[in-house]
Amino acid sequence: MRPPGRGGVPPASPALLFLLLPVLMQLLGAPRGEGAGTGAGAPSELRIRVRLPDGQVTEESLQADSDADSISLELRKPDGTLISFTADFKKDVKIFRALILGELEKGQSQFQALCFATRLHHNEIIPSEAMAKLRQKNPRAVRQAEEVRGLEQMHMDVTVNFSQGGLLSPHLRNVCAEAADAIYTRQEDVRFWLEQGVDSFVFEALPKASEPMLLPRCGQVGDRGKPCVCRYGLSLAWYPCMVKYCRGRDRPTPYKCGIRSCQKSYSFDFYVPQRQLCLWDEDP
Repeated sequence: MRPPGRGGVPPASPALLFLLLPVLMQLLGAPRGEGAGTGAGAPSELRIRVRLPDGQVTEESLQADSDADSISLELRKPDGTLISFTADFKKDVKIFRALILGELEKGQSQFQALCFATRLHHNEIIPSEAMAKLRQKNPRAVRQAEEVRGLEQMHMDVTVNFSQGGLLSPHLRNVCAEAADAIYTRQEDVRFWLEQGVDSFVFEALPKASEPMLLPRCGQVGDRGKPCVCRYGLSLAWYPCMVKYCRGRDRPTPYKCGIRSCQKSYSFDFYVPQRQLCLWDEDP
C-alpha cells in the first residue's frame, strides 16, 4: 500500500474564514434567507457557529444540492485541521475527509490527508431537499446539538482505488483528491456496494497483518519506520439529523415543522506502513 497523500496546505475558503451569519433552523414554506440557493435545485449553503465537544467554538459550513441528492459539511478545528463530511444519497455513501496540519519539527510535511468512505443509511441525516430549505438568522448564536449520539468505532480494512473512485461516488474524486493514496473503507460496506453493482476492482484489501490483534497500535511503536494500526478520531459537532413533525388543530395530519440537531463522533482504525504516518496517535 502506498503511504497517505501529502502536499501543501490548501488556502482556507472564504466560507471558513468569514462566517458572519449563524442560524436559526426553520423548515418549509418561508422565503429563502440570505446565502441560500436562488433557483430550484440550486445548491444552498448555511454558515453557522457551533460548539465543539471540548467547549471551543468554530465555524461550520453546510451545503445541500437537491439535484445531486447530496449534503456536505465542513469545519475547521482550533488546531487548524479541516474536517469535511459528504453524504451521497444516490450512491449510499458517506465520505469523511481530514486535512491534518503536519508538525515540521517531527519531520512531517505541511499537511496529511485522510479519507474514510462508509455506507450511508438514509435515517442518519435529513434528506437533501429538507436541508436545502433550512434558514439562517441570529448572527451571534452558537449552536449546540440537542442529541449526542454514541461513538462509532470502525476498523478500516480495505482501500479505495482513487482512479476508479468515481464508480463508488462521483463526489469521492473531488473530496479525496489530496488523500488519493489514503482512502479507507470496510469489508462489510464493500459487500453492500458490490450488491448494488459497484465493480470489485474499485477496492483493494489491506494486508491481513493490519488486524488489530496482529499488529500493534501506532501509539505503542517507537520505531517510526515500522508498520502499525493507526487511530484517527473526528466529530461532527452539529448537523441536522432528523425532521420534526408537528400537529395542528386545523391540520389533520402531522406536518414538517423543524429539525433535530445531533453530534456524533467517529473513531477509525487503519493500517499504515510506517509509524511516521500516524504521529498524532500517541495513546497506547
